[in-house]
Amino acid sequence: MYMKTMLKSLLAAAMVVGFTAAASAAGLISIIVNDPANPYWLTEGNVAKAEAEKLGYTANVGAHKGDTNTESNLIDTAITNKSVAIILDPANADGSVGAVKKAIAANIPVFLVNAEINQEGLAKGQLVSNNAQGAALGAQQWVQAVGEKGKYVELLGAPSDNNAATRSNGYATVLSQYPDLEKAASQVANWDRTQGHDKMQSMLQANPDIIAVISGNDEMALGAVAALKEAGKLAGIKVGGFDGSPDAVAAIKSGELQYTVLQPVAIFSAKAVQQADSFIKTGATGAATEKQLFDCLLITKDNVDKYTAPFVLSE
Repeated sequence: MYMKTMLKSLLAAAMVVGFTAAASAAGLISIIVNDPANPYWLTEGNVAKAEAEKLGYTANVGAHKGDTNTESNLIDTAITNKSVAIILDPANADGSVGAVKKAIAANIPVFLVNAEINQEGLAKGQLVSNNAQGAALGAQQWVQAVGEKGKYVELLGAPSDNNAATRSNGYATVLSQYPDLEKAASQVANWDRTQGHDKMQSMLQANPDIIAVISGNDEMALGAVAALKEAGKLAGIKVGGFDGSPDAVAAIKSGELQYTVLQPVAIFSAKAVQQADSFIKTGATGAATEKQLFDCLLITKDNVDKYTAPFVLSE
């Protein structure tokens, strides 16, 4: 009887210890995005948080808004809070390397989403849209909408983000095949709708004869649309975007935007958390490489009704 009682006590204690270990083993996943005022980054954070919680972790989302000092402070907080993993959309391809190193020194695995850093071997994974593929896809659709002759302008993303140059170079690779298409001007608008509006105004004043605008993301494209509407020029000037945001989809439906290139942020944000979970539990991410590219999709008036949720296009 004594032995049975002891055995029951030991089993009960083991269950309590096991439950406690399981609960503490899950822990906190810290998610750091750019700026949730942009629906793309809002979705990035929301999807990663939901996936972490589905897998049994607690999760919080912070935003650096492109500032490396804020990013560094958020990494410090993640370390202080004993995070078991960090999902980070880096603020700067070069400037975020130090923040990643700091987390690694604290033995916290880092998984980068959306944007890369210019050093491999630090993050356990860098999961990004295939921006070159997406840019080629968008540029081809842009030519189909615009035609093969005329002047156009380009809105560029933040220079600190490698995606800006990758998309612009991807556009150039396609558009350079059409010698009668002339880029009259380009301006950096830092992924921002207000800046896209203002830069579009100035480029339009200097180049009133343009026939089209190609943009590095939807927010800048929508800013350009607003400026063109104000000037009464939208009917004669076609605009293309990149991201696949809900507002861009609405603009396609209304005929104000010709297309957008969907970045599969909802897919790779969840995948980054899944790889973090795998690494925490097994020491391996399950991915073959650190850098992982996810192909983009084209959204036009022909398939816009298949857009079923933010940044999700159904089959």
